[in-house]
Amino acid sequence: MTAGNVFFALCSIAALVGALCTVLARNPIRGAMGLLLTIVGIAGLFLKLNAQFLAAIQLIVYAGAVVVLFVFVIMLLGPDAGHVRDTGAPKARVARALAGVLMALISLVTLVLVLRSAAKPTRFGFVGPQHGSVEAVGTQLFTKTLVPFELATALLIVAVVGAIAVARSRHQVRKEKQSPSVTRRFFHGPLHPRDAGRPLTGEEL
Repeated sequence: MTAGNVFFALCSIAALVGALCTVLARNPIRGAMGLLLTIVGIAGLFLKLNAQFLAAIQLIVYAGAVVVLFVFVIMLLGPDAGHVRDTGAPKARVARALAGVLMALISLVTLVLVLRSAAKPTRFGFVGPQHGSVEAVGTQLFTKTLVPFELATALLIVAVVGAIAVARSRHQVRKEKQSPSVTRRFFHGPLHPRDAGRPLTGEEL
């Protein structure tokens, strides 16, 4: 086994472990860190395939921008945003069981396809030196795949706007639920005659 094969195996394991952490982690911060590990592993695979430009873009765009955006949104909403208590309802158990069966079926089909392709190796054509270069990727990106590229950009913008809207609505709800402040008691008088002269509690400050 050569050093290149060891590097390929390590990057593959890192990508798989990070993907599992992203899906199974209850803490969104840990899920984001798992996504970062997956991106680093995929960048290593690109590097092993002599696609240095794609590896650099993977680290700069995904690890340096997308993951940072996810972490920013998580910290903006709070790590506990959207946390649902596990009540153990029968519907939830059935949904988890179906999801597990579906994942097992997909894994089995993928394994069978990989074993069949390994039993009958195919030869690919010659790849020129310009394959995977900056010029080739840019030409492909801004000619044949321009519409998906712009749609992905619009999707990211909509996600950011939605996160800001959710955060603002939560902030307004918290302000409405707050108890009367010192300023309100000063201008409007005590809440009740028997409260006159009573020191303010911690909840009323």
